[in-house]
Amino acid sequence: QVQLVESGGGLVQPGGSLRLSCTASGRTFSTDAMAWFRQAPGKERDFVAAISWSGGWTYYPDSVKGRFTISRDNVKNTVYLQMNSLKTEDSAVYYCAADTGPRFGRVSRTAGDYDYWGQGTQVTVSS
Repeated sequence: QVQLVESGGGLVQPGGSLRLSCTASGRTFSTDAMAWFRQAPGKERDFVAAISWSGGWTYYPDSVKGRFTISRDNVKNTVYLQMNSLKTEDSAVYYCAADTGPRFGRVSRTAGDYDYWGQGTQVTVSS
């Protein structure tokens, strides 16, 4: 059974940092793009960060650029999201996802292109 399991969420004060991890089991995603999305109550699932299979290319929306960093360790089958300078508006459930489709090198920012998902981890930024 293929699973993506996130960890590292929690409660943090504004300006603080968290590091999320997502570990895969059941298959390797070392040749697939990986991404993080987030969803706040009553809102759509938003793109947060994506990384190419090699880790050589990363993508972020303007809302997190310069504050969040995605990385991966293909030996450990794990992707990370380092979140710094957190804001209250960053509060959401964070999901990692894997895209196993034939994208020919393109890294998608669209949730519908990702076919494996974790169960999510809650991040709450509050004083």
